[in-house]
Amino acid sequence: MRIKTYFQEAYNELIHKVSWPTTAELQNSAVVVMIASFIIAMIIFGMDSVFENLMETIYSILY
Repeated sequence: MRIKTYFQEAYNELIHKVSWPTTAELQNSAVVVMIASFIIAMIIFGMDSVFENLMETIYSILY
């Protein structure tokens, strides 16, 4: 009986109490996430390139 009550309350909360975003809001959020992901990827790529060049320089001096 408790499980049935749990699912009824969960359903009622999802239907009546949750404010769902509109399609436009979801699209805007998706664009923001894609842009942020791209910027973070470029930052990591840049850091990796700098570290790679630094290590190549250090190894060429030592060996």
